Amino acid sequence: MTQIIDMATSTTAIDGLLVLTMKQVQDDRGTVRELFRASAYTGLLPGVDRWRQVNATETRYGAVRGLHGEAMTKLVAIVSGRAHGVYLDTREGSSTYGAVVTVDLVPGTQVLVPAGVCNGFQCVSEEGSQYIYCFDDEWTPGMAGVAFTPLDEGLGIEWPVPVDPADPAQISAKDAGAPRFSEVRAAV
Repeated sequence: MTQIIDMATSTTAIDGLLVLTMKQVQDDRGTVRELFRASAYTGLLPGVDRWRQVNATETRYGAVRGLHGEAMTKLVAIVSGRAHGVYLDTREGSSTYGAVVTVDLVPGTQVLVPAGVCNGFQCVSEEGSQYIYCFDDEWTPGMAGVAFTPLDEGLGIEWPVPVDPADPAQISAKDAGAPRFSEVRAAV
């Protein structure tokens, strides 16, 4: 029997950060997920006329990536496995500046991340996860953006798998050593 799940959108505590359920068709053979259809996303992506770069990561159980906030819009999704997604609004002047949102990322779920909102995640499936990013601009060295350590206790992030900041298989030295948002916020 075929089941069709229509695309759905929900807002979050961060202005412009949306959680999307992809359109999906499920039958006895498996599932087809619609990662992107321009006509369905037009109203959700103001100013985004096309994706300029698409990346995929394979991440091991317990590993953390982020928190990174480039000057570009992202559409992110899990292709396989599961992840604990974390988003931090770092846009000065935003009514939700400093807000943190977490999302359980499973196949069929996407998150639309506005420019300036940091994105990070932890793989929580033992078989690992594949995570895909669509960007509205190409990444270049030195481009505008921010990075904060995902280990900042001041953010109140509860990582499902304990993180050892000295374990390079769990977190990069760059991410572990990035500035703490709570310190930057206190200085503003």
